[in-house]
Amino acid sequence: MLHTELIPAADKNSKRLMVMLHGLGDSIEGYRWWPEALGLPWMNHLLVNAPDDYYGGYSWFDYPDNIKPGVLRSRKLLFELLDDLRAKGFPTGQTTLGGFSQGCLLTVDVGLRYPHRFAGLVGISGWVFDLDHLVKSPGPVARQQRLLLTHGTEDPMVPIEKVRPQIPPLKAAGLNVEWREFPKVHTIQGETEMAVIRNFVRAGYLENDE
Repeated sequence: MLHTELIPAADKNSKRLMVMLHGLGDSIEGYRWWPEALGLPWMNHLLVNAPDDYYGGYSWFDYPDNIKPGVLRSRKLLFELLDDLRAKGFPTGQTTLGGFSQGCLLTVDVGLRYPHRFAGLVGISGWVFDLDHLVKSPGPVARQQRLLLTHGTEDPMVPIEKVRPQIPPLKAAGLNVEWREFPKVHTIQGETEMAVIRNFVRAGYLENDE
């Protein structure tokens, strides 16, 4: 079971939720600023720690030597978490899944395989795991998902030159991908990028209101 922390919306009756997955070596503590920066007071936020200890933080999978077993294990844990959220009254249609770096990889991996439609998927400064398999065998509602991917043109940790070529195959497979590049390193570029994310997230609830 994953360790999580719920930061409630201003509206206690809101079922709108954003699940945020951190990057390598980070934790829940590194994303306490996120709800205020996103600036959507009707949104609940669930911060999640990855399952493996990593130098004072946590990781979703071993990098770069043994990625696949960790991704498959983390995928299973996140499926279980999402199923549990549904059982607790947070519908997937009112849930946005997002992540940074390793968390981005899991957002794409889980979001395009989970059997229910999200309000949206937000991946920041990451990459797509097992791209060939994903485009050949996406999840049952993958083509109904909305996916925003953002990346830095100056990212030294996950070079954009390795990620940019992954976007055309995703689009060619009929997946609804919005790709945005920013002049940044391996980080989130303040309000410039947050505004793009905020608008994308908000639009998902206008389209998907229940």
